[in-house]
Amino acid sequence: MLKFLICINNKNYEASLEKWKVYPVVKEEIEGYVRIIDESGEDYLYPEDYFLPIELPSVVLEKLEKEYSGKI
Repeated sequence: MLKFLICINNKNYEASLEKWKVYPVVKEEIEGYVRIIDESGEDYLYPEDYFLPIELPSVVLEKLEKEYSGKI
């Protein structure tokens, strides 16, 4: 199952992150950072405190998992 985070801060990353947008987590490989697919369509590391975990309704989760399957 994929994990999703909502962006709560995009300071210094305005072109790459949209506040209040939900992003899929690719990996949590370095403490304090998360790797997500950003607005460029590529995956990059961002400070973990720029995001909060989010629980999605199952119907939304299923659609997002289909959207990102094969991309992560």
